[in-house]
Amino acid sequence: MFVSLAKNLYRMKQSTLRNIVKGSLFLGLATLGSYKLATIQPATTESKVVKTELIISAAASMKDVLEAIAPVYERANPHIKLVYNFASSGTLQHQIERGAPVDIFISAAAKQMNYLAAKNLLLSETRQDLLKNQMVLVVPKNAAKIDDFNDLKNGSIDRIALGEPKSVPAGKYASEILTALNLSNAVKSKTVYGKDVRQVLNYVATGNTDAGIVYQTDAKTSDRVKVVATAPEPTHSPVVYPVAVIKDSKNIKAAKKLMEFLFTPEAQAVFKQYGFTPLSR
Repeated sequence: MFVSLAKNLYRMKQSTLRNIVKGSLFLGLATLGSYKLATIQPATTESKVVKTELIISAAASMKDVLEAIAPVYERANPHIKLVYNFASSGTLQHQIERGAPVDIFISAAAKQMNYLAAKNLLLSETRQDLLKNQMVLVVPKNAAKIDDFNDLKNGSIDRIALGEPKSVPAGKYASEILTALNLSNAVKSKTVYGKDVRQVLNYVATGNTDAGIVYQTDAKTSDRVKVVATAPEPTHSPVVYPVAVIKDSKNIKAAKKLMEFLFTPEAQAVFKQYGFTPLSR
């Protein structure tokens, strides 16, 4: 009996010892595994470039060209992000008057820029004329009714799209053209007004109007319209796009640098590609 008890105690000690060894080995491997895992994990924290956002409020007719310029400028200035706000120049003027956060304003006419200057909302000595444009008469691509501005008075022409003259520079220029050509009264009842020049273009492209008067550069953006006539320059005010830094800009240094870029050969080549005529400083 004593011998049997001794054997049982021996077996229990051996089993306990094995369990302790296994437990220690498992714990050791787990600890080692954790250590190795911790040492091979790549760093997850990356330093991020903090970008300065420049807000540019620009006439709707500049949408395509400015969106083409953005990646060119941002590649050369990775700390800058260009944020655009496109609308009619009159709408943008009112937004700036009411305190909208804007760094740079590009108008499609001098009128809106003059108004902001009179309100002392432009940064001193930053205003400059950037571009010129032309006014053209467009019709739906497959239309055959119109060959010239004088055809607008024909009875077969039901609707003509123009920008709202009070807030859309393209509408103001169009009104001047019609007056100079003695067509205002003849087309008055046919006129459909758009909130900006792109809406005017869309009215023509979709066939909702028989014709429209837009900028040459806008006509180039659509393959659903065709230009049938270019307005003689004496029939309207010069189509000039002024640019300026807004006085309340939070990024004046960066805004001035962007303005300088807009007058470089690199930027002007893009403007020409889209049909604008760049102006020298």
